[in-house]
This record gives sequence, C-alpha cells and structure tokens, in this order.
Amino acid sequence: MLCEAMEAARPVLGTGKVADYIPALAAVDPNAFGMALATVDGDVHGVGDWEQPFSIQSISKLFTLALGLARGGDLWKRVGREPSGNPFNSLVQLETEQGIPRNPFINAGAIVVTDRLQTLTGDAFGAVRDFLRAESGNALLDADPAVAESEALHGHRNAALAHFIASYGNLDNPVETVLQHYYAHCSIAASCRDLSLAGRFLARHGLRADGSRLLSSSDAKRVNAVMLTCGTYDAAGEFAYRVGLPGKSGVGGGVLAVMPGRGALCAWSPALDQAGNSLAAVGALDAFVTATGWSVF
Repeated sequence: MLCEAMEAARPVLGTGKVADYIPALAAVDPNAFGMALATVDGDVHGVGDWEQPFSIQSISKLFTLALGLARGGDLWKRVGREPSGNPFNSLVQLETEQGIPRNPFINAGAIVVTDRLQTLTGDAFGAVRDFLRAESGNALLDADPAVAESEALHGHRNAALAHFIASYGNLDNPVETVLQHYYAHCSIAASCRDLSLAGRFLARHGLRADGSRLLSSSDAKRVNAVMLTCGTYDAAGEFAYRVGLPGKSGVGGGVLAVMPGRGALCAWSPALDQAGNSLAAVGALDAFVTATGWSVF
C-alpha cells in the first residue's frame, strides 16, 4: 500500500514551494519523497527516501506537548485547545486572549509549552531529542545546528510572540532561553522511519516502545484529538476531511499521522501548500487511508 500511496502522490510532487523563509531549508530538493509505517508491534515499512533525515520543524511540537503533559501540572491553563483559524505565526489573537495561545501547535502555543518543559526538565531540547532517540532507536538523531542558527537569525516574529506572551506573565524562563530551546527542537533532523516509530506511543494509547507509560490512555486520546483539530495549521479541517487521522505537520515537509491501535505513518516531501503542509505527503496519506480504510471515522 505504501508504494501505491507514493504513486498516487506523484502528480503533485514538487508543485508547491519549499520553506525558503528559513534559508537553511531553501536548498532542499522539492521532489524528494519518503513514507514509512510503524505498527504498534514494532514492524517498520518504508518507500522512497524514507530513511533520509529532514528538518522536522513543527512536528517537534507534538513531542514537547506530550512530554510536558507527562509531568503533570497546569499546562492547559496556559495554552488552549481550539483551532486558531490564523497562520501558525500570527500575533492577532494573543492580545484579545491575554497572552494565552489558542493551541499548542501554533508557534505561540509551542513557545509556551517549551517554556513549561524547560522549567520541568532544565533542558527542553534535550528532553525532546532523548525521547526521539529512545523511541526510534536512532542514537545519532540530533538537531541540525545550521537550521537552528538560520531560524534564530530570521526569527523576529517568534521573538515578538515570545515577548508578547511574557508581557502577560505566561513565560517563566527568559525569552532568550525559551527561544533557544524552541529553535533547537524544531531543527531536529529525523527520517520518516524515526518519526513513525517515535509516534507509536499515541497509537499505543500512551505506551512507549519499552512498555512504560508516558501518558494515560485518556491523555493520549486528548493529544490525538488536538492533533486532529489543530495539527495542520489553519488547514486542519481539510486534513481531517481528506485523511481522517490525527496528524502533525511541519514546514520541513513532514506529516506524522496516528492510527490508534494500528500504528503511525510519516510522509515527507518538502514542497508545501499555502498553509505550510506538504502537498505530496498529504496526498500520499489520503491515498493510503482511502485504500486501507484506516481512518478514525
């Protein structure tokens, strides 16, 4: 089915635009494509460039959220759970909503979650990296320093978001520290194989690869629900309509989707639509779910 899904996505391969507003991502081949499926039992299958690392960008926000929730506390008092209806880097709603970001998957929300994880662990980036290494079995998985530097040099809007949130008292750590860890976890390079394995804990109702529990089954359900409604920027309705799975995308071209009780799928192709989602990756996920019937609906 993976090969068929890749072929179904071929007509739109390379037709979007790479995320050139992050200069380090501008040189990525827009025609690259990979896809991997990791089952709840640990089997992994892939096609195309499925073992080629790419910049995971906002997919990392899923893991910061899960790790923050796993340690308890009042995170949901500091970030909402509703779709934003605005671009992922918008400042529009923060003033009217008094510094409480609409959800944890837009940039403002992810900055707040990163701040919380930094307070809890003392190393938010390290917590995300180590989790991904453990779940994927890839001990070499790490941030790409060139991408992190590029994001920091061109991150004026993210800095504005962070300072605005801090002005409402919704950051505990210095803005510079929070942004450093935020850029670092967004710049992690991982493959479709790595991410499909790392995402299995949500398909396993909160259980990690070693059988230990990261989240309660109820919290895993809630994370999947927020992914479904908010995980693909302001095109989450279209993604739910076409794919019918909880999913988290990133402007590096990756999309990680969860099939509860079955496994996790990751597709990657760098050319994006106007909302920041990979055209070919979404097309491939749509084709796979249509062929298998493995939607949550």
